[in-house]
Amino acid sequence: MKNASNSPISILPYGLEAGNKKDQVAKMFDGISHRYDLLNRLLSAGIDVRWRKQALRMLGRHIQPVQILDVATGTADLALALADRWPSAKVVGVDISEGMLAIGRRKIHEEGLGSRLELRTADAENLPFEQGFYDAVTVAFGVRNFENLEKGLSELTRVLRPGGILLVLEFSQPRSWLIRQAMNFYSRTLMPALGGWLSNDRAAYTYLPESVVVFPEGLDFEKYLIDSGLKVVESKRLSMGIASIYLAKKI
Repeated sequence: MKNASNSPISILPYGLEAGNKKDQVAKMFDGISHRYDLLNRLLSAGIDVRWRKQALRMLGRHIQPVQILDVATGTADLALALADRWPSAKVVGVDISEGMLAIGRRKIHEEGLGSRLELRTADAENLPFEQGFYDAVTVAFGVRNFENLEKGLSELTRVLRPGGILLVLEFSQPRSWLIRQAMNFYSRTLMPALGGWLSNDRAAYTYLPESVVVFPEGLDFEKYLIDSGLKVVESKRLSMGIASIYLAKKI
């Protein structure tokens, strides 16, 4: 298992100086928020939508949540999917980027879901919620951006009720050498070029693939979950290992 000092949280976008990572990550996502959804669909060829649907199907096999917290919600893609799948649930999404939240709030208003889905500014490592309140906590493509991975996972566990489920959807490294090389070329060459052109922030789309490379995925990440007081109940690699879903229950 990689220790905290070697975790992806130490990786910063090119062009930003070392310092408070939370502020820098928030600034980075604020800057690309206007193109974030478009670039997600283009750069993933829409496969990220299928990944989220599969993650929610897996979550539904373990729990039918009433209170759901979506952390690092961004523009609320996963939060909206949660509200759609569980119409009787109350969903709260949190993020540190006001720019991303503004896009998410607009989408929620357009869908008429304001009574069931709320977005709030909050830090994953210091959540403003009482202990044991949520049936399910979800994070899609956000944990590798935590400033302190262990502290962040501990906080997600704290707000889960006993028996509640944490769902993490995150990028991972393909096991096939050929696929891994192809992904490295794509993420380090084509992604920064296209992402930088459309968002006017090449640094952001250089940081994002770099953060994936050093993230403690697979069994290494499961060890972090266990150390946080969770029991891994299901995990699945997606699309030849490009992404992974982890489900863990609060003991």
